[in-house]
Amino acid sequence: MKVLVVFAHPEERSFNKSLLDSYVKHLESQGNEVKVSDLYKQNFKAVVDRDDFLNLDKDARLQVASASYGAFAAKQLTPDVVDEMDKLVWADTIVFHFPIWWFGMPAILKGWVDRVFACGFAYGTGEYTATRFGDRYGEGIFAGKKAFVVTTCGGSVEQYSDRGINGPIDHVLFTINHGLLFYTGCEVLPAIVIHRTDGRKEEGFKEAVDLVNERFDKFDSVEPINYRKQNFGDYEIPSLRLKEGLELPNESGYDIHIAKK
Repeated sequence: MKVLVVFAHPEERSFNKSLLDSYVKHLESQGNEVKVSDLYKQNFKAVVDRDDFLNLDKDARLQVASASYGAFAAKQLTPDVVDEMDKLVWADTIVFHFPIWWFGMPAILKGWVDRVFACGFAYGTGEYTATRFGDRYGEGIFAGKKAFVVTTCGGSVEQYSDRGINGPIDHVLFTINHGLLFYTGCEVLPAIVIHRTDGRKEEGFKEAVDLVNERFDKFDSVEPINYRKQNFGDYEIPSLRLKEGLELPNESGYDIHIAKK
């Protein structure tokens, strides 16, 4: 495997960093190649602005999608962004590793996505026709790659359950799993979520390490989340609304976009 881990945590002595070091060592001991984008360590610029697009006229109005498309096509993106793109092209497996802060990823990781998932590179590559709406949601530049989230959170399993006050963890992560990874063509594996990390002792850390190592040891047998593909008949074109009757009785929200076997 060629694994890219995009890692976002500011503390070298954190639970997350220790977990990262442990499973990277395990992966490499099994003969896999691993690259880590440690965003805080790299001091990665997290804010999109006009300086990202080297060919943008100083008097031009900044429209980020079109500016990124033009800069990517002209090879006029900044070197830090190009380096991250090269890692994504190289990898066959992508891991987003981060703590959940305020029900999402740290700002530096969101900024990495904003800058690196440029139009023309990560999306915006397919044709729009009467029966097709571009290559995305199950197709696209990252087709053939697998991806998943490794994340930690302070809340308990019960708090992130179907009746938990925080909402189901799969709903909290939907915009990442479906809106970033599946959107760009990845097969998305279920997230690995480690709960109540602040109170974990040594045995709790070992449990987390074993959980991630087991994922990689059994990687080929892990079933991806069965998200519905955009252009394969489940959605009306061009409205992109799910066709009536495909969901289960009383099913709604994010869940209808997962096809039940």
